[in-house]
Amino acid sequence: MIIGNHENSVVKEKLNNMLCLLNKQLGLFLSISFGLFLFVYIFKPFPLDHISFDNRKLFVFGLGIIALAVMLLVRIVFLGLKRNNTDNTKTTLSSYLNGFIIWLLSSIAFILCLSFVGSVHLSSYVVFNAVIICLFPPLILNFHDRIDELKRQIESLILESKIMQKKTEENEEGSSNPNIDLFSENRSEKFTLPVQDILFIRSADNYTEINYLNGGHRKKTLLRNTLRDIELQLKPYPYFIRCHRMCIINTNHIEKLAGNCNHHTLMMKGSDKEISVSRQHFLKIKEAI
Repeated sequence: MIIGNHENSVVKEKLNNMLCLLNKQLGLFLSISFGLFLFVYIFKPFPLDHISFDNRKLFVFGLGIIALAVMLLVRIVFLGLKRNNTDNTKTTLSSYLNGFIIWLLSSIAFILCLSFVGSVHLSSYVVFNAVIICLFPPLILNFHDRIDELKRQIESLILESKIMQKKTEENEEGSSNPNIDLFSENRSEKFTLPVQDILFIRSADNYTEINYLNGGHRKKTLLRNTLRDIELQLKPYPYFIRCHRMCIINTNHIEKLAGNCNHHTLMMKGSDKEISVSRQHFLKIKEAI
């Protein structure tokens, strides 16, 4: 039963990846396919005079559909089945590999379509034109990937700049760090610590796990209470925000916020563990930073 649930969650994750990629890139794919259709129709790189005018338009339209289908297969289905990868080097290599596969599949499909559907004699001129034309989609996609990567890097730099600016302002203001008493559910236990030393608090069954800084090192303690009740105790301090239904973070200790359209994570000062950020709370955390 556990294995079945795990498999279902994996399938849902992959479907979500595909839908996310499709929503992000479908407009680009359609533009490239339509541009390729117009190029072939206007400049006539293939000898199609033996085909009637209406059938010629339909045939050229079919070439555009082939390009669209190949891009969907490689960039949506293939990438959607892969797990998320935030390694920039591997992402770059994957982009070049995907471009090569798109070019190869499109070239083969174009040549077969010209030969068997269009009854075009496959001279070296026709094959050369098909191969060159099929270079356009992967080149445009690669250029788009580079622009997208630059945007993400700029956004990451802006976030890091805001974090550094906020830390500088706090140092300049010499903000106070009062103690806070965190109580257990029945108020029989109490844990006291400087409020600014709290890194994050997560749910742990019937307990809450309080992660905090002590002498520059991360430590943790358990307190029998619900995360909801702890959240109410922290309400006077606006820099405590939920990042997930199971976790509350201190935004003053965020070191890095990263991820993609389907999954976001953050790193806290003094901790080497990634903390998941749900879509519901991502914008709120981004604004807080």
